[in-house]
Amino acid sequence: MVENGILKIESMKNRCTPEEWQARVDLAACYRLVDIYGMSDMMANHVSCNVPGQEGAFLINAYGMMYEEITASSLIKIDIHGNILDKPDFGELNYGINKAGYVIHSAIHEARPEVRCIIHTHSWASMAVSALECGLLPLTQTAMRFLKIAYHDYQGVVLNNEEKASLLEDLGQGEALILRNHGALTVGKSVGEAFNWAHRLELACHSQLAAMACNTPFTKVAPEVLEETWNNYQPSTRRPYGLMEWPALLRKLDRLDPSYRT
Repeated sequence: MVENGILKIESMKNRCTPEEWQARVDLAACYRLVDIYGMSDMMANHVSCNVPGQEGAFLINAYGMMYEEITASSLIKIDIHGNILDKPDFGELNYGINKAGYVIHSAIHEARPEVRCIIHTHSWASMAVSALECGLLPLTQTAMRFLKIAYHDYQGVVLNNEEKASLLEDLGQGEALILRNHGALTVGKSVGEAFNWAHRLELACHSQLAAMACNTPFTKVAPEVLEETWNNYQPSTRRPYGLMEWPALLRKLDRLDPSYRT
């Protein structure tokens, strides 16, 4: 199963609809990009994508694989009850799924069927901001996009279904959520949109920490300007995020390592 450090997995393409296979390719690409842009935590955390035409089914990573090695065929298909619907043959490794990943992602996929993709990260920047009482501050134009970001108080490792209700209440109809003392979560109507939100949130966290490290007063922006800037980033005032970036990001991956497509 393992050759020269590469986990050999038989292709799942002939076991999928064309729509599911495309979802697998996009999700595998997202995992690789999360790693490339410094938002991965070895094999922890999770990104999921619903399966087109299969209500309640979504794809998620095999718990035990690094983000940099995830492929379209290595993803596991589960339902909102945690049942494994399909998975590749991992041989003696016999990988399953991360329970915390199931709890978080199943809650959102069930409650918000319009959400295609969910990204949960433990980057050092988002974890640091999640531990600050002030939360994310609108210090930069990028951060102003998250002027009304939601927060979810820490309740321990997310292993209990009882936490689903408060998680959903805190996320509401938004696209981004800071998990206090934990990390970050973003959602999107496409994989590209969810990644765009995650990448921009990461930049906002990095820039805030850099500014705070300077130990000097921040430049203030008028409340009406903050509100106008936030509004300019909303779905009702602009094209969906990811439409332009996603094809370019896939080209980037194809130049670096196209194995995510296998």
